[in-house]
Amino acid sequence: MAQAKKIALYFIVVFVLYTIITSPERAADLVQVGFEGISSAAQSVGDFMSELVK
Repeated sequence: MAQAKKIALYFIVVFVLYTIITSPERAADLVQVGFEGISSAAQSVGDFMSELVK
């Protein structure tokens, strides 16, 4: 089972590197979308906590 996890992780790393090398603009767009999602989620949690305190 541990060997299967290592192989799966290896393929994921290779795929990510292949995507970055072949299409850096697309990879940058995906990273930007990911950070925007995290930022939006953090903002929403902050708004929720602020409303709880009121």
